[in-house]
Amino acid sequence: MENILFEKINGVGKITLNRPKVYNSFDRPMAMAVQSALDDCEKDENIRAIYLTGEGKAFCAGQDLQEAIDENNGLDLERIIREHYNPIILRLGKIEKPIVAAINGVAAGAGANIALACDVVVATESASFIQAFSKIGLIPDSGGTFNLPRLIGRQKASAIMMLGDKVSAADAERMGMIYKYFSDESFAEESWKLAVKLAKMPTKGLGYTKRALNQSLNNTLEEQLDLERQLQTKSGETDDYTEGVNAFLEKRKPEFKGK
Repeated sequence: MENILFEKINGVGKITLNRPKVYNSFDRPMAMAVQSALDDCEKDENIRAIYLTGEGKAFCAGQDLQEAIDENNGLDLERIIREHYNPIILRLGKIEKPIVAAINGVAAGAGANIALACDVVVATESASFIQAFSKIGLIPDSGGTFNLPRLIGRQKASAIMMLGDKVSAADAERMGMIYKYFSDESFAEESWKLAVKLAKMPTKGLGYTKRALNQSLNNTLEEQLDLERQLQTKSGETDDYTEGVNAFLEKRKPEFKGK
């Protein structure tokens, strides 16, 4: 697990990509460690939010190309995508807990698309996002061709992916690629406060919200309305719903337990 740092703090599972000398680019050990940490966060009832960030100057520069071109390690692109990135993207979508991506520096290639697969994406002002695949003759992977056009529209996504333009944090916020950016000085504190806040909210309700958003990508309006009915009913059966209503009526701050 030396390729990541994994901590549990105040109900938040903090995962830090930890290969700063290579800008946190992914190799197999780091990919497996991230998958393991996400599984741990999903199973641990005391973890009610996840915070994903990078150590050093970068969030993640994508794939470690040395690993991809090393004929002796048995890892071709097909296997790397199938065993490393696709499982991570699927976990990020499936875990019914809020996931904050805190982009502390450049997020390139798969690193950018892993970030965009998270629920709340924030960045430091000096961060940037790059769909770097076209620069080496590849296509965007890690869910990029799925998520980016849905966030910013097909035309913008197509241009950014084909041209490989660097997108600043300010432009990413403006076009709806990320939630917001913070100054470099306040980023660490403000992004962490978001994760802690989410960890204290009604976890079941947030998870059902995530499920509804995911299914809305393929549902008809009628199907989505029916799903909302089902999930609202389940939300109304949670302890947190009872606590929220009682707190409102008693004019006090609710104390949610994630149950």
